[in-house]
Amino acid sequence: MSGVDLRALTQPVGIMRIMAAILTCMCFSLVATTGYETSTYWAWCMFTWCFCFFFSLLILILEFTTVHAKLPFAWEDFTTAFAMLATLMCLSVSIIYPTFYTCKTCHREIGASVVSWVCFGVYAGEVVLTRLRPSGENIGFLSTLPGIMKMLETFFACLIFMSLETAQYSSSPGLQWCVATYSLCFIFALLIMLLTIAQLTSFVPFFDKLMIVYNILAVVMYTTAMVIWPLYSFRNSKRPINCGHLCPWDKLVVITFMTIINFIVYTLDTIYSISLVFFVSNE
Repeated sequence: MSGVDLRALTQPVGIMRIMAAILTCMCFSLVATTGYETSTYWAWCMFTWCFCFFFSLLILILEFTTVHAKLPFAWEDFTTAFAMLATLMCLSVSIIYPTFYTCKTCHREIGASVVSWVCFGVYAGEVVLTRLRPSGENIGFLSTLPGIMKMLETFFACLIFMSLETAQYSSSPGLQWCVATYSLCFIFALLIMLLTIAQLTSFVPFFDKLMIVYNILAVVMYTTAMVIWPLYSFRNSKRPINCGHLCPWDKLVVITFMTIINFIVYTLDTIYSISLVFFVSNE
């Protein structure tokens, strides 16, 4: 029978998790009372707040009941990775929601935006606390630089998917290639994270070398997407005069910038992987 651990609720990290759960609950409750929107940006904001609330509460419950000690994976690695992911997600919605959904008389929307920024600060504080580990303590994959970059790659891909509309690429083979690039790289990055977390990499021959090959291919594919997407999307296409909030043209710009950012992340990931395998391991 599992006992209880009050320190899970009273230590600084636990207090921050309680605050995060309360704040995210406030965010999606405020936004839910304003009515439903069909936009993918609105859906992303609601998903982010609900996702963060659920996992913050789940982590608190598992640590309070000490059930986390019986789970078959590195718990500290998981909680650190979640805090970093939640920080990124809350940062994105704290920018997106007030940009598209607030106005001078939208009091609940403004309130949700302010609370979301506070929530971002709380998760950032949790990241700082969880990263302050004692010297020499082992950390899992998601807390290392390669793991963080893999999370960034999947996160930016999610922002791209959120901005995609079928009408944007359905009639263009070039843009369809870009969508295939985003999808394939996202799937393989996610697969790599799952294999590493589950400690199944030992069953894959030359996993480190395969990681380098994958990263190089991802960089090449993102290079083509970085050129093709703006070339085909903005060819003879200026921003419409009547383009307001959530304009399809603006989404094309978002995808372009996210493609460039993800290309940079994949490039850094490739350089680090090569140096880690061929230089650091041979010392």
